[in-house]
Amino acid sequence: MLATSTAPYPASSSPPLLLTSHSHSRLASHPRVFRGSPRSRPPRLLLSLAGSSRADPRAGAGGRVGVSEERMASSATAAEMAWVRVLEEGVFRFDASEAARAAAAPSLSFVEPRRREATREGADGPPAVAPACQVVGDVQKVLIKLPAGTSFYGTGEASGPLERTGKRVFTWNTDAWGFGPGTTSLYQSHPWVLAVLPDGKALGVLADTTRRCEIDLREESTIKFSSPSAYPIITFGPFNAPAEVMTSLSHAIGTVSMPPKWSLGYHQCRWSYDSSDKVLKVVRTFREKGIPCDVVWMDIDYMDGFRCFTFDSSHFPDPKSMVDDLHSISCKAIWMLDPGIKKEEGYFVYETGSENDVWIKKADGSPFIGEVWPGDCVFPDFTCERTRTWWASLVRDFISNGVDGIWNDMNEPAVFKSTTKTMPESNIHRGDADIGGVQDHSYYHNVYGMLMARSTYEGMAKANTDKRPFVLTRAGFIGSQRYAATWTGDNLSNWEHLHMSLPMVLQLGLSGQPLSGPDIGGFAGNATPKLFGRWMGVGALFPFSRGHTETGSIDHEPWSFGEECEEVCRLALLRRYRLLPHIYTLFYISHMKGTPVAAPVFFADPQDPELRKIETSFLLGPLLVCASTVPDKGAHECSHKLPKGIWLPFDFGDSHPDLPVLFLRGGAILPIGRPIKHVAEACLEDDLSLIISLDQNGKAEGVLFEDAGDGYGFTQGNYLLTYYVAELHSSVVSVKVLKTEGSWKRPKRNLNMNILLGGGAMISSHGIDGEEVHLTMPSDSEVSSLVATSELEQKKRLEMIKPIPDVDEPAGQEGAELSKTPVDLKSGDWMLKVVPWIGGRIISMTHLPSDSQWLHSRIEINGYEEYSGTEYRSAGCTEEYNVVRRYLEQSGEEESICLEGDIGGGLVLQRHISVLKDNPKIFQIDSSIQARSVGSGSGGFSRLVCLRVHPTFTLLNPTEVVVAFTAINGSKHEISPESGEVVLEGDMQPNGEWMLVDKCAGLSLVNRFDPSQVSKCLLHWGTGDLNMELWSEERPVSKDTPLRICHQYEVRQTN
Repeated sequence: MLATSTAPYPASSSPPLLLTSHSHSRLASHPRVFRGSPRSRPPRLLLSLAGSSRADPRAGAGGRVGVSEERMASSATAAEMAWVRVLEEGVFRFDASEAARAAAAPSLSFVEPRRREATREGADGPPAVAPACQVVGDVQKVLIKLPAGTSFYGTGEASGPLERTGKRVFTWNTDAWGFGPGTTSLYQSHPWVLAVLPDGKALGVLADTTRRCEIDLREESTIKFSSPSAYPIITFGPFNAPAEVMTSLSHAIGTVSMPPKWSLGYHQCRWSYDSSDKVLKVVRTFREKGIPCDVVWMDIDYMDGFRCFTFDSSHFPDPKSMVDDLHSISCKAIWMLDPGIKKEEGYFVYETGSENDVWIKKADGSPFIGEVWPGDCVFPDFTCERTRTWWASLVRDFISNGVDGIWNDMNEPAVFKSTTKTMPESNIHRGDADIGGVQDHSYYHNVYGMLMARSTYEGMAKANTDKRPFVLTRAGFIGSQRYAATWTGDNLSNWEHLHMSLPMVLQLGLSGQPLSGPDIGGFAGNATPKLFGRWMGVGALFPFSRGHTETGSIDHEPWSFGEECEEVCRLALLRRYRLLPHIYTLFYISHMKGTPVAAPVFFADPQDPELRKIETSFLLGPLLVCASTVPDKGAHECSHKLPKGIWLPFDFGDSHPDLPVLFLRGGAILPIGRPIKHVAEACLEDDLSLIISLDQNGKAEGVLFEDAGDGYGFTQGNYLLTYYVAELHSSVVSVKVLKTEGSWKRPKRNLNMNILLGGGAMISSHGIDGEEVHLTMPSDSEVSSLVATSELEQKKRLEMIKPIPDVDEPAGQEGAELSKTPVDLKSGDWMLKVVPWIGGRIISMTHLPSDSQWLHSRIEINGYEEYSGTEYRSAGCTEEYNVVRRYLEQSGEEESICLEGDIGGGLVLQRHISVLKDNPKIFQIDSSIQARSVGSGSGGFSRLVCLRVHPTFTLLNPTEVVVAFTAINGSKHEISPESGEVVLEGDMQPNGEWMLVDKCAGLSLVNRFDPSQVSKCLLHWGTGDLNMELWSEERPVSKDTPLRICHQYEVRQTN
């Protein structure tokens, strides 16, 4: 077997501590957690665990564990799980026990939940992969060991790199405005991992739970899940290729609903086009400038006071008339609907909802009220069929205004002025029995958005059975693709988020959601011309292509950044529209087989390990798109690793430094259409072109799907699926139809065949579609000449193109010129050295009277660091800081410096270091995470952040040191290095002071802090060093509610 592990926990000198988890847990060795009663905080059940030397236990309070206990209680030994065959060959279900199988909640990910419960007969088995399981309290932890060299993908909507080894994700749908590469919870939850084994075979693993789940991939070739309650693990494979795993997964969770063809055009959006006149002006400008576009979007400002299903009578007095005008120029209209319903007597949605008793309840049975855009709101309980029917009827009536599609936003659900950014987990849902029945919000939180999207989809389907619904949802769960497309949330207008958009789209595709894309140009902030043009270049080739920006930003339409950027956007979108026949075919294949539309490059050769981390290239079937996400190099200047075999470059005469480079795999035929400005401009009788790249045997094949572009006739056979083949015989290439499917007759149209020769060169011939077309190939010498000529012309063309000019980066803050200069602070008893340009770290902390150096540091690592998240080395420790203020008293009695680092998402981490004038024995660090430019999209609140103070102190006498303190409850403690890692919280936390005592040197480093600012203290004893960490609570911040920890250091003589 690939893995049969019964002992997933590393050996240690003392048993680990395992506690019930509220949310964030880890399957590994664990720190000791000393907890007492929480201080003025609501009780929470939490698990603090450590899987490596850099653990990240999460805040919380639980049962009391005395510090004097030398041995902590440990869980039972992990054991293999009970398995049965389910679904189809190669798919197995694992449960902790037979009793756990019976206790598992119904599946909300499976399209047919009964198929998860029904065992099947078969000769396959035992499973090639055997998970190990450990149950501690109500927490089930699962470990799967795979061969060294395994690569991990999936985990759904996740920021950061494509290959997920070294990362972890918490599935908890979160309004994550301004997220960064280290954010661990975004808007959607996919408890799913795709593992590509060293030999190229692949395995899929689904933890089928709706609850908060930790997916820990930080240990090489190891998958760990941890979540409350009994839940099954479903494995798919190993199969021969990743695509086979995705197809098998789709047999469980379903495939993407076939989108209407117009939805694969370009979408233009902003928060907000504030009137009917503005909407029409924007769309007419697209038409006048010849820039393709099919859809315009209406954000929340079209509503009357943010009341869903209403229109602002001043700015949108006649929405049906506006939509009719849009339809007359072949543009569709999509409108937003949020879950928050204004609590207002006389408002028909609130009134009918109350009459039908559809609102989510608090634990006391009264409707939950939370603040969102309209003010006080109630929230529909989409877990009830009664509620979904009520909502669907509202949607059905709403469609009569000419609504073409619906946008579900804020449906995590997001709630303003809440430290969790959502509703209390104690809220009650009266769910249908077949999805789990009555449960608290922690059970249904992750599926709330999917169930809202389902209700919206069903309402649109009822409104018009001849049209395919188009729904876009921000929040989702694995299986959401059955009802809605998605986008990657409130991203930022910067190069990092441009780069991140590629792996995020690919990751969603590898998690069963092929219809996704980012906000092109970035939602928050102002794009530069080059950034916007480059983003449009690649974004025009994503499965879902939409430009969007937030209120208060500059205009982000394609013509808003100058002529050069406008031309790049025009070329990029014309490319998309020429490729629409191919993209639409890919969606049909995805709808039928569950394969991604945009796939990572390694899908072309899963055995090649060098392809597995490529993030700037992706596949659209046999079409390889190679982009650049750095400002100083175009795609043609970058080195692109290609899969093995023949890959020939081509373009549409549109090569540009800011557009991706295109390659076609040898052996492929790519169907393309003519350049059009909107989907309705094309017709079946238009000329069809085939781009052909012959393989080493002189053969190629391709497929084209055609139907009405909307409706469900294709399910009754009303379509045409054509398989084209090309073959070289005696220098003549013949192209013909190999076979067809569907009842449609072939349209009468011309066929243009273009055979790629290399270097962008091609030769062409013409004929009639359906008839065999022949083309004589040039001789080898003629081919060489054509290729050389094409490459030279391509080079000249790129040299002549005027690139997109870019604006200068914004000037830094006052004092930024100091940021590259090491800063010495020498005053009183202390001399400190600070390097602002690497995380603002303090690398030297010398106590002058005792001539003692307390920090263990190099310039680039360790020393005194601060983070903005619970993850080790999250944003804050490597970003460049500016010196924004520095004060030096002439007497030398006081010196201070203020540093500031941009940690993304409109946040800064500010640190004020000073030696106290009235007591020069003490130096003070006053740190805070502040919101500077957090957008309105989250009600002015940032992503979840935690101020984590992380100093690394050197131990000159490691065997003679302890950390001593008096706890809040009055008990006194000394903790020695043998303790490993220790978490102190509740009334076991130091009462505002703890000290590092060096008994040999007779010195103590005293650290004082305000206990009200600190939610926990963490000790990590290393080899010759010690971390003494202070953690704030984890919550969003606004301009009025920063996070702050102010603390001091002093050296004392000890006996």
